[in-house]
Amino acid sequence: MTARPGVGQKEAQPQLVRALTLAHAVLYGIGVTIGAGIYVLVGIAAGRSGMHAPLAFLVAALALAPTAAAFAELGTRMPVSASEAAYVQRAFGRRWLTIAMGLLVIASATISAATISAGSAGYIGMFVDLPRGWIVAGVVLAMGSAAALATARSVAIAGAMTLVEVGGLVLIIAAGLVDGEPVFARLGEMIPTPGEFAAWRGIGATALVAVFAFIGFEHLVNVGEEMKEPSRTLPRALFITLGVTGLLYVLVVWIAVVAVPPAQLAASDAPLALVFQRLTGLPLVTMSAIAVVATLNGIVVHVIMIARVLYGMATLGDLPRPLARVDPRTATPHVATAVAVAMILVLALAVPLGGLADLASRGTLLVFAGIDIALLRIKLRGDPLPAGAFSCPLPVVWIALAAALTLLALELYV
Repeated sequence: MTARPGVGQKEAQPQLVRALTLAHAVLYGIGVTIGAGIYVLVGIAAGRSGMHAPLAFLVAALALAPTAAAFAELGTRMPVSASEAAYVQRAFGRRWLTIAMGLLVIASATISAATISAGSAGYIGMFVDLPRGWIVAGVVLAMGSAAALATARSVAIAGAMTLVEVGGLVLIIAAGLVDGEPVFARLGEMIPTPGEFAAWRGIGATALVAVFAFIGFEHLVNVGEEMKEPSRTLPRALFITLGVTGLLYVLVVWIAVVAVPPAQLAASDAPLALVFQRLTGLPLVTMSAIAVVATLNGIVVHVIMIARVLYGMATLGDLPRPLARVDPRTATPHVATAVAVAMILVLALAVPLGGLADLASRGTLLVFAGIDIALLRIKLRGDPLPAGAFSCPLPVVWIALAAALTLLALELYV
């Protein structure tokens, strides 16, 4: 049998290094999941569900838990870069399908990163008086340089920004708890009675929006090849990321709707900044600075992920071989990183991004459905589970697939 391009030479070239600990993985996962979007999404949620909005975020987290379990099994079966493409290849053995899945992951992530990059100009423009294009170019190139460092170092940089980003949410939680009486006294208003059908429909509609605030945790599988003990680290990182993110979202949204009337939140362009100002009396610029860090962090973690998918597909011969080159000094795929930066930069500067965020969301749900189908085929075929790999029960995989298809159908309908 003829080897696929590059397979025979792989061992002679520098390889990715298993340097990421559980702490690195969790910081990366939270950083790629919690983005600047939550700073705006609170207003949308409050407008749709009012005091019930926090419950919608809890529903969204629970809806994605089965998908996290599916990724945990596949990620420990095959802890490699270009993970989603590798899963489809293992399940179906169709190269065209493998390439399609890998390109879908790359496209969705690139659109998301470009959207974040374009959005960063608005925040940074409050502090720097430069044309939008210069800001976007400077930010993408700077964050691309950070992503090109040794993986542990670039993830540590992203982790530091994640702490700042999460710190902004924790500040809101802490400020709300200082005046804890209304926060606790009004808890009963969060859950509607069984007969309040309009309220439950509103929660469902809000959960559909809220689910996209959690998208990103699945990117952890693409750095599985660089994790220490991936069979232990990856499942823990996935579930910790989803759990911590869900807890933060529920607390922040609850404190927001208690501190500021939902109608005011819905009408605000910077709802969390408004909540922070109302609770602390500090100027809006404080939370705006934290939002800047959130956007920068989002760019770094997306560049890292996109580069790993490009690298992984190149090692399999599905993309040009130069994308598989690893810098011997940093042990990172430097050519793939440069290509990722270029794609994000071109998209952010040259393409209107108004509807691209919706395309990224739909692409991600297609990826979820494809991965669930791949795992179903692998399990129903009876492929043995490697020693130490996480096992996702078959009914959970069916639930994950049903959830992904339902969310996709609702998203397309809406």
